[in-house]
Amino acid sequence: MGMRILIVGCGYVGLPLGAELVRHGHVVFGLRRNRAAVGELTAAGISPLFADVTSLDSLKKLPGGIDWVVNCAASAGGDAEDYRRLYLEGNRNLISWLTEGGAVKKFIYTSSSSVYAQNDGLWVNESSPVEPNSPTAKVLVEAEQLLLRAALHHFPAVVLRLAGIYGPGRGYAFKQFLSGAARIEGDGSRHMNMIHRDDVVGAIIAALERGKPGEIYNAVDNEPVTQLAFYGWLAEQLRRPLPPVIVAGGDEHRETRKRGVTNKRVSNEKLRTELGYRFKHPDFRAGYAEMAQGVEGTGRQR
Repeated sequence: MGMRILIVGCGYVGLPLGAELVRHGHVVFGLRRNRAAVGELTAAGISPLFADVTSLDSLKKLPGGIDWVVNCAASAGGDAEDYRRLYLEGNRNLISWLTEGGAVKKFIYTSSSSVYAQNDGLWVNESSPVEPNSPTAKVLVEAEQLLLRAALHHFPAVVLRLAGIYGPGRGYAFKQFLSGAARIEGDGSRHMNMIHRDDVVGAIIAALERGKPGEIYNAVDNEPVTQLAFYGWLAEQLRRPLPPVIVAGGDEHRETRKRGVTNKRVSNEKLRTELGYRFKHPDFRAGYAEMAQGVEGTGRQR
């Protein structure tokens, strides 16, 4: 039996997610703040809705009878206050609206693995402490806590902590490499955690179908990769030199650290064992192979 599903933030992740859910026989609504992507939504079989999650009054004008909700709204950069409005106030407003409007059966919130501040290169899982250093990641933890408290009062919230997303047109480290801006920090042993957009979609659907309210699941592929191994593989695939090395403690190294980068390996065991998720792109090589093939030796994309 098909569900009535609302996707909040129907963009890079939400649009293909909605299209896949439509193929599964569900009725899908895509919520956006503006009408820029109406054509893309309707072409995918998604019914467009327009509201601002930072305004409870705006949400109250939306149709009811929603069974499943996915909040994958993404901030376009912004500081901690922007994050607070979108993620903390936005989730609070969604809880209020949905609680008032009926019995929603599942609510998925896409958080981030940046909430883990560990910097020792060891494995972390969903029970590891979260003490993020960056102000934006601290807001994400507050939003998680808000939803997990709501789950104790029978609001069916599930938290997915997404690693760095890559895929068509997306991939920070990949773009840095192509543009010549990539740098290897020290000995290149810092780990990066990634997930292909297709697997973000798959993990969200697994959480909708089988995720338990009040639980957290890491959405990250099977193989955290060191900077040196990642750039080494790209250099070999694209027949280009390795990026230059930043000396630890130097000015350029301190600038990269301002982005709040960490060094940890994020485990996806809970996603695979408890939700039975099987990855389409189990590691970065599987995901980036096609993207690398689309790049000419000059760095221009075909």
